[in-house]
Amino acid sequence: MERYETVAELRAALDAGRRTGKTIGLVPTMGFLHAGHLELVRRARAENDHVVVSIFVNPTQFGPNEDFSSYPRDMERDLQLLREAGVDAVFTPGVEAMYPEPLATSISLKPLGEMLIGKVRPGHFTGVATVVAKLFNIVQPTRAYFGEKDFQQLTVIRRMVRDLNFPIEIVGVPTVREEDGLAMSSRNVRLSEENRRAARVLSAALGKGAALVSAGESDAARVYAVMRQMIDAESGVALRSLDICDVRDLAAVERIDRPVVLLVTAEVGPVLLIDQREARPEESAGR
Repeated sequence: MERYETVAELRAALDAGRRTGKTIGLVPTMGFLHAGHLELVRRARAENDHVVVSIFVNPTQFGPNEDFSSYPRDMERDLQLLREAGVDAVFTPGVEAMYPEPLATSISLKPLGEMLIGKVRPGHFTGVATVVAKLFNIVQPTRAYFGEKDFQQLTVIRRMVRDLNFPIEIVGVPTVREEDGLAMSSRNVRLSEENRRAARVLSAALGKGAALVSAGESDAARVYAVMRQMIDAESGVALRSLDICDVRDLAAVERIDRPVVLLVTAEVGPVLLIDQREARPEESAGR
């Protein structure tokens, strides 16, 4: 496994393989890797000749009162995990390598980037889309891998790729969960034991909502009310948003007559957590 810190070095390293038709799988990360990231790497390793993982804590997707400085980092541990996973190249640029001068160009998706989490974190998805576009242009991968836990992010990236004609296949990988159901996240390490117990209500509420949909409940307001009641009953969790959306474009749904995604954003102690679960009404579950 080779490590590259500059754009020029990485491009030069990838050019030879690209000229011979080798496929490249890209896994963009912000580091502090866990089993969810490694599942993305596993998929990329199985489906491509070369695997590139980027580790870059992107400052432009953090708001002024968010946790950029405290975002967990452990580069040496990350590199060892990636080496063991069979990664070919790791791109670890500094901020100055990705943003050598103030950006005059950014990518804004409307309304996708301004709804749901975009309301809670204004400008977040502009930062995400812009840095991912930069990574796509630097690596020029055949495929790129993203977790379904960040479902709005995955939807934003897919739409950006369609709109801007990137010749890249976007692969969504199912959420990897802890034994207690909590979705794996680099932020989980910042949860106290008490916070961790409280956070379990998020996956429990999503599971309950999905079960109601599968059992035939078609009134989104009723599903929302049950989930909201479960989350509100947990005093250690402050709900920021709870939404039931069309799985294709994240449009709000009132009657559940097609596949939907249940999305939750909540503060648990000092940590902002997100989670999601797809749900299908009974009549479409077997399709």
